[in-house]
Amino acid sequence: MALNLVAKVHPVVFFTIVDSYERRNPDAHRVIGTLLGTIGVDKGAIEITNCFCVPHNESKEEVAVELDFAKDMYELHRFQGYVSASMGVPGRTPGTMFAPIPVEVISYLPEIVGTNATQKSKYNRQRLVEPTTDLHQISEATQNMEATLDILIAYVDDVLSGKVQADNYIGRELTRMVNQVPKMSAHDFEEMLNTNMKDLLMVIYLSQLTKVNVSLNEKLTMLVATQ
Repeated sequence: MALNLVAKVHPVVFFTIVDSYERRNPDAHRVIGTLLGTIGVDKGAIEITNCFCVPHNESKEEVAVELDFAKDMYELHRFQGYVSASMGVPGRTPGTMFAPIPVEVISYLPEIVGTNATQKSKYNRQRLVEPTTDLHQISEATQNMEATLDILIAYVDDVLSGKVQADNYIGRELTRMVNQVPKMSAHDFEEMLNTNMKDLLMVIYLSQLTKVNVSLNEKLTMLVATQ
């Protein structure tokens, strides 16, 4: 038993427990449920974010919990999608069947920026993240891309040497990615990169200059008002 383990419970969990207790059967003396959450980065805390009630049969000797219901509810809480399809014999009462469908998480560019900033807060005890400049974001993106390319190159080398079995899906994705890269010489690419970098530095310089001018204007206005 881990004595140094801490459970952090969100308020919605307490409301759900109270609501389940108020809605219990008249002859039930308790409610039983499952807590849902994640393990923190420091591995010493469990963050409980949700829960659900599990039906059970209770007697003086034992308490029997419907484990199949608990397993089904747990699967339903794992971000899965379903569509309904009619089924049954023609002329009779129709039924409905829910079939699972693939679920993909997609994001727009502003959402990706916000999500990445939110993810950084888990490494900060105060859960605060300072906004970063565009140049710093480009540097981080470049470092992540370089690390990803190292992993990809290592995988390709292992496939060529026979250490790892080739995956057709990865091969098709690599071919599609390579075909999307614009064909230009190293000199043209370097010139394009330097031009964009100069434009970015100019925008940063102008924004900082504007901020300084506004600050000086405010201070001068205060000095004139006090005289």
